[in-house]
Amino acid sequence: MTHLSLPAPAKLNLFLHITGRREDGYHNLQTVFQLLDRGDELTFTLREDGEIHLSPAIEGVAHEDNLIVKAARALQQASGTSLGADIALDKRLPMGGGIGGGSSNAATTLLGLNALWNCGLDQDQLADIGVALGADVPVFVRGKTAWAEGVGEVLQPIDIPEKWYLVATPNCHVSTAEIFSHKDLTRDTSAIRVAAFLERGGRNDCQPLVQKLYPAVGEALDWLGQFGHAQMTGTGASVFAAFDSEAAATAVLQQLPENIEGFVAKGVDNSPALSKIPVHKNATGV
Repeated sequence: MTHLSLPAPAKLNLFLHITGRREDGYHNLQTVFQLLDRGDELTFTLREDGEIHLSPAIEGVAHEDNLIVKAARALQQASGTSLGADIALDKRLPMGGGIGGGSSNAATTLLGLNALWNCGLDQDQLADIGVALGADVPVFVRGKTAWAEGVGEVLQPIDIPEKWYLVATPNCHVSTAEIFSHKDLTRDTSAIRVAAFLERGGRNDCQPLVQKLYPAVGEALDWLGQFGHAQMTGTGASVFAAFDSEAAATAVLQQLPENIEGFVAKGVDNSPALSKIPVHKNATGV
């Protein structure tokens, strides 16, 4: 195999509780990562010279700082391969929206190049590489809608009732670092169990602060809230609402204000990337 194309699905945080701040500065949290059937697309072409070429370049992001390139370099180091790749990115998701675009791209790069280079690493090994790139990367490597704890890397697969989601992104970029370092962020929410979430849902602890600092996010929430329960994903700027049918979600999408981008996607329990290249969960092939 010298050529491979794979999707990099988006995610939503169906809730996000911050239960404490750790000594290393990271936060303990609880969340549910809901995978979507919409995302970016990456195409990998084998190179024999060890070079990693990514196109097109992302404006404002240096080549070696791109998570796709970082993932490829990390896999080269972990596997000891001398191979390289040309990587073409079809960017379909908004950047900086809290829907996992960069993390999903990194995970799909690990999955795709592991197959293209015949590295033979299992899912646990790829997830370990991924968490060093970003706390959200392992959920995309494992490819299951999941309950998450820790910094987001302790995962438990969870089945969520099938919904359609309208995802709306206002014209602003929220700094995740700014939100998680802000003095007004809620950091003491009591931990809950999966059953409590399934029964009562949850909130996004970042949302009140983001609404205060970024009025455009609040405006998007107010608009979408006319049609259903609207909430923010991650640290924003994207917001979403769930609907029982594609038709219902699409009808709202058609009313989207001009200053907000949006799309409709179906929630899926299994990543469309892993359906194309199954990866062993561990070295024994289980």
